[in-house]
Amino acid sequence: MSTSTTASVSTHILDTSVGRPAEGVAVQLAARSGPLEEWQPLGGSATDADGRCKDLPALPEGTTHVRLDFAVEPYFEKKQADAQQDAPANRDSGATGVFFPEVAITFAVKPGEHYHVPLLLNPFGYSVYRGS
Repeated sequence: MSTSTTASVSTHILDTSVGRPAEGVAVQLAARSGPLEEWQPLGGSATDADGRCKDLPALPEGTTHVRLDFAVEPYFEKKQADAQQDAPANRDSGATGVFFPEVAITFAVKPGEHYHVPLLLNPFGYSVYRGS
């Protein structure tokens, strides 16, 4: 929850290739207090059955930039393993079948505001936006 001196962050992931939430994706949160400062890892979570991370760590006072790191490769590898053997699993994406193994989103924040940053994901692309 944001206060007048801190910002807060939430996220969710929608797998647009199936039109469903992406469950079990590890998400790490880092913050810094200026564009030239070092990133401080704050911890992380994993998406629930609704594709949401409801328990990301709080941001420290003075945070100006946030980075969300999504480990999407294990999610797609599990999805491929669960798929039928005769379904096409690979399309010029390399040995793992995952073109984007990680997604890192960096954005600026202001104290007192909440930032909801959804990730729309598929095996060969992704999109993010500031939600509400």
